[in-house]
Parts: sequence; structure tokens; C-alpha cells
Amino acid sequence: MFKRNAFILCLLPILASAQTQPLVIPLWPNGAPGFEKLKDVPEQTKDYWVKNVNNPSLTVFLPPKDKANGSAVIVCPGGGHRLLVFNAEGVEPAQYLCNMGVTVFALKYRLARDTNSPYKVEDAKADGERAMRLVRSRAAEWAIDPNRVGMMGFSAGGEVVDMVAFDQTKADPDAKDIIDRMSAKPNFLIQIYPGPGFIPEDIPNDAPPIFLLAANDDMCCSPPVVKLLEGYRKAKVPVEAHILERGDHAFNMGNRSKLKAVNTWPQRMADWLTDNNFFKPANERPKVMH
Repeated sequence: MFKRNAFILCLLPILASAQTQPLVIPLWPNGAPGFEKLKDVPEQTKDYWVKNVNNPSLTVFLPPKDKANGSAVIVCPGGGHRLLVFNAEGVEPAQYLCNMGVTVFALKYRLARDTNSPYKVEDAKADGERAMRLVRSRAAEWAIDPNRVGMMGFSAGGEVVDMVAFDQTKADPDAKDIIDRMSAKPNFLIQIYPGPGFIPEDIPNDAPPIFLLAANDDMCCSPPVVKLLEGYRKAKVPVEAHILERGDHAFNMGNRSKLKAVNTWPQRMADWLTDNNFFKPANERPKVMH
């Protein structure tokens, strides 16, 4: 039933009210460390958003078997750390990538700026790291290559991605929980109008390859794209960046915009993933000249 439901959700246009429900996996079986007593406090869901996330989780989207290519992406929706734009920046990108053969996990992370929140932004980082480790720990179950697990962030979700990618907590090879023995470092990054926080002054030369996109008239989140681009170029790490002339902020997957460049931006991402051979195992990839 799990495979059937996830397959259906991958192909249907979304909806929170859909009768078929995908598999949702808590990041920690007993609740987030230090906040276990909040595990059963329900989320708040309305229209396009989810709030009051006390039991961080992954929603699983399986690709059609005839398209599955072994790659995986963890998607981090935006929402200013106050809420999660879960449909438009979680489910919809998951469906798009899923239809390309990618196994996708939409992350519900804890929100430091939600009303009366007990959390810090660093708790979202812990959720992102745990998500990466959990996916790798169950790679065989989902027929995923643990060396092709990327992260995708929108707005504040991009800040979560930056924290995980550039400042990840090292794995503990002796941890009792086998999940904590896994690496949290993504193999590639997709940043769509990422938030300005948590970009390091110097990008490490072993940083994951990155795809960047924002609109020039987005005063919040085009500067972070430029900063990341400059840092990546200085570090000589593979980077592709797109600055759209117009589009402002939060255009999601582009399907609600009247601008053609915004409508079609996901194709730029698909081209980058294809050109960099992330849909193929390492031993099958032709060498890419950067």
C-alpha cells in the first residue's frame, strides 16, 4: 500500500485533501531529542501552510519504477522559520523530481519563529542533518545510491540547507543509533531564492556542487545567490547560477507566474541535474568538464 500511495501522489497534482496519503516518517521514533514530550502535539495546517511542527518528519515520494534512477533529494520548504509552505515548496517540487526518477523526501522541520516556539534555528539544522542520515541509513530499502543524495531549499529552507551543507555535525561511528553513524553531508545542492543566513565567508573546496536561482528583483534572496556564486567560484567548486530579470520572491515552482522565464525555471534545474549526471551511478558517469 505504501508504494501504491506514494506512486499515486507523485503523479497527481497535489492536494492536502487527497484521499491517498503518502508515507510520513518521523525523524526520531520517540520525538526530537530534548523535546520528546511535544511529539504528539498536533501540527496546524491551513491553505498552503503547515505550522507548529513538533515531531519533525519526512514525507516520502517514490518515483515510477520504470523511471527510478537511484538519486534522492530532501526538499526543505520555506516560510521564514514561522511556517512551512509545504504544498508549493514541498509537495510540488517533490512531484516534479519524482517524475524524473528521483526519490524525494519533503522535510517538515522545527520552526524557531513560530508563535511561542520553544525551538532555535539550530534545531532546524539538526532536523536537516537527521533527515540526511535517515535517508542514507535506509538507502537499500528505497533503492537509493547513498552517494547521490542531495538537498533542495526554498527561502528559509535554503538556510537549513546551508547549515547542513557547510556546517554539518560529524557522524559518530560509535553511536548506538545506527542512523547517527551516517554522514549528513549532501552530495549536491539546489538553492531556489535561498535565505541570507548561514552562508560561510569562505566556501570549503570540498563543498557539494550547487545550482542557484533567484529573481533580480528579490531584494531578500538574490544577494545570497550572488554571494554563494562568488564563494563557489573562489573555491573552484562546480556551480551554476541563474538570475531571472523579474519574479520577485516565493514564485515556488513557477506555475502561478505570468512570466515565461519563471514558468520554466524547473527545466533549468532538470538540465543541470542531467548535465552533471546525478541520475547515474558514479561508475556510469561520463566525465563532466567544468
